[in-house]
Amino acid sequence: MTVNPEEFAERVAHLVQIIPEDPEITRAADLFTKSLTAGGVIQAFGSGHSEAVAMEIAGRAGGLVPTNRLALRDIVRYGDAPRSELDRYDLERDPAIAHTILDLAPVQQHDLFVIISNSGVNGVVVELATLVKDRGHDLIAITSRAHCEAVASRHPSGRKLIDLADVVLDNHAPYGDAVLPLPDGGATGAVSTITSALLAQLVVTRTVGNLLEAGEVPPVYLSVNVPEGDAHNLRLEERYAGRIRRGA
Repeated sequence: MTVNPEEFAERVAHLVQIIPEDPEITRAADLFTKSLTAGGVIQAFGSGHSEAVAMEIAGRAGGLVPTNRLALRDIVRYGDAPRSELDRYDLERDPAIAHTILDLAPVQQHDLFVIISNSGVNGVVVELATLVKDRGHDLIAITSRAHCEAVASRHPSGRKLIDLADVVLDNHAPYGDAVLPLPDGGATGAVSTITSALLAQLVVTRTVGNLLEAGEVPPVYLSVNVPEGDAHNLRLEERYAGRIRRGA
């Protein structure tokens, strides 16, 4: 048995073809539009590799300005937790961390949450989803249904992210994420970041389309690497002063 990169590319290309057909993308974009029209901000959270998908939603060229990225390191950056907390191997499994992250976040009534987690079962993810719903916010999940349904919850309630979300966007990653099996077990060629980023961009672009159809000017970032990009972006960010955070 050999590992064939071309086969990996073919598997990804197939997923790229089928994922845009998911009707849940339209439902997610409608929730985005509802939140933004009401003056809300999109709050995106992902831990581990899933944070890369939150970065697709919050603060990038071509994306929506009223977006905010939540992260595990917020407990240090905006709170009073020691830097050593981020070295904990079980940090994303600790439900208590979700309370701190949310308490430190600049959240308002009409904000929408997007939680990205390939497994959808870790303590922080499930607890954050629980808190979000308890506080009356709409919630979109980006996850692998195949993986989430195959493993036990690590949250005391026994619930999973897919049990709590209003809309579930399936990234179609298999159990274990990687798609090319190895001869002695395991696999290589993870797809979840690629397909989850695609889902995020599909929702954002459909939301922009919704706003245009409603006769609104979508608040969209320009690249900071084009002329006037900085000035354009700063003007838009001023509308959401104190509500969106930018930086590493």
